[in-house]
Amino acid sequence: MTVSFQLYSARNFTPWDDVFKTISALGYEAVEGYGALYVDTDKVRAAMDATGLTMPTAHVGIADLEGDLARVVKIARTLGIEAIFAPYIDATQRPSDSAGWSDFAKRLEAIANSLAGEGISMGWHNHEFEVIPQADGSIPMKVILDDAPSLAWEADIAWIERGGADVMAWIDSYGGRITAAHVKDIAPEGENADEDGWADVGEGVMDWKAILSALRTKTPAKYFVMEHDNPNDLNRFASRSIANFKAL
Repeated sequence: MTVSFQLYSARNFTPWDDVFKTISALGYEAVEGYGALYVDTDKVRAAMDATGLTMPTAHVGIADLEGDLARVVKIARTLGIEAIFAPYIDATQRPSDSAGWSDFAKRLEAIANSLAGEGISMGWHNHEFEVIPQADGSIPMKVILDDAPSLAWEADIAWIERGGADVMAWIDSYGGRITAAHVKDIAPEGENADEDGWADVGEGVMDWKAILSALRTKTPAKYFVMEHDNPNDLNRFASRSIANFKAL
């Protein structure tokens, strides 16, 4: 089990050299990259090497995966990325029915097959909209997983909860596809409005003890990535989260 940190959580606390030093000092083994880290990959790799961090997983957008896969593979080679997760599809581009999501799944399957040939795994990372039924009754996340059989899943547990779905039911049904999980928490209702209602891991309403037990027994998940979409204090979030996670 690798305890990692999603660098998007630290986007407001750069420079990145300082972020890597902070994350490493707090006991994290790895970080998860996103678009801003791919501008100067040699510099990022040097900063990771200097702090003993690795980047086994990363988020890469659909446009980059479909538009310049060779560049994505080069980035992965430089940074040591083993698994790439497409993190999002803009609301303006989202399908509205089962047929549309099935076509989207086939696009993801094609990318996954291409990356597999490079020795890199490919998966999808969810938000809340993928678990909310469409007008025709279809559930996007189910369609994606069913129609893209080679695709892994980085399950963002708190977004499943925010989407009104049953986290444990999703783990029971598709646990075999979950190779990584985003570990984050939801603040009690009415709290942490300045942090978009999120909380440090273990400080919110999510039952992470039970969820982690399910993930460890029912899935092959290897990477557990601490995340907070909008923390106002990097050190507080990063330190509390890893301490609470390890206590579980």
